[in-house]
Amino acid sequence: MITKINQDAMIVRLLPDRRAWKEIHYENLKYNVETLQSLLPKGCEFMAVVKADAYGHGAVSTASYLNRLGIRAFAVATVQEGVELRIHGIQGEILVLGYTSPRQIHLLTTYDLIQTAADCAHARALNDAACYPVKIHIKLDTGMHRLGERSDHIQEIASLFTCEKLQILGMYSHLCVADSQKMEDILFTRLQISSFFKTTEQLKEQGLNPGKLHLQSSYGVLNYPDLPVSYARFGIAMYGCYSSPEPGLMNILPLRPVLSLHARIAVIKELQPGETVSYGRNFRAGAPMRIAAVTIGYADGLPRSLSNQQIPVLVRGRKTHIIGNICMDQMVIDVTQIPEARPGDIVTIIGTNGTHTLRAENLAEAAGTITNELLCRLSIREE
Repeated sequence: MITKINQDAMIVRLLPDRRAWKEIHYENLKYNVETLQSLLPKGCEFMAVVKADAYGHGAVSTASYLNRLGIRAFAVATVQEGVELRIHGIQGEILVLGYTSPRQIHLLTTYDLIQTAADCAHARALNDAACYPVKIHIKLDTGMHRLGERSDHIQEIASLFTCEKLQILGMYSHLCVADSQKMEDILFTRLQISSFFKTTEQLKEQGLNPGKLHLQSSYGVLNYPDLPVSYARFGIAMYGCYSSPEPGLMNILPLRPVLSLHARIAVIKELQPGETVSYGRNFRAGAPMRIAAVTIGYADGLPRSLSNQQIPVLVRGRKTHIIGNICMDQMVIDVTQIPEARPGDIVTIIGTNGTHTLRAENLAEAAGTITNELLCRLSIREE
């Protein structure tokens, strides 16, 4: 099981029997929020993106803590995620970034959620289905070509302001290559920014109020910080990570990871030369070895693609590595050079142990993905 832990100190002493768990370090979350807020221009509000269970960090507990820090704007992916936050007492604005069926409109009004209008047709369908005014932000497609009405469809967008049941509170878009430093991507991002503000200005010229504007997610703020917007949507950076290892950014803006990942040694075995380990027999001992079975596997969200890559882990403050194929519920590590290792010892997969730190960015890169996906995949199995 991976268990979400809200800890300030010595969590292992409190939960001695957990087989695998995540620790959530709220002091680091506070540091990241304050650091990122310092980058925002005057008048720009911090919007915390807590979709996908807050990137695996626990949506309700994370949002509750952020409420205590004074954060009053949140973004989720689905109406159900928004409802869960409201049921647990989260205060402030909650924007649903994804599509919601008009048949679920009662949830939007009952729980005071703001819905993204995925395009003009979706907005009109919401209007037709509504018995009470429904709050929306209109999404503009400035080049990502996913959700959103094309930003040059000015009259179609303007026509939404005549819909009686739509309370248009804002307008936004999404920058699809804001993380890239390639010149072609920088030019594309600048074109997206220009298209967005051209549309909102044309609406204003018609006497229409587009409401609060927002355009940047984490990398948008990091690389294009001075845009005149009402919100900045922080996801991965708020959790103290970058989508991939970026030494330059990590040195300039050293955010602190909020999540660490741990498991335990179950048993220790002696391996003789020529003996193999795990499914597929893909690891063969070349010399006498001491190995340990560890209580975490791909059903806990640890990618099986990390098998046979010498992925580092930490035991008793020392670095060793995974050997053989990662299994559904277990993996095997080499403890030959850690003779003091014993069953029950903690194995750190992400986080700090002793003088060593293992970051999620490096683990994700080795798995052939981005940090965002890796963190979201870390699952919780009930006892």
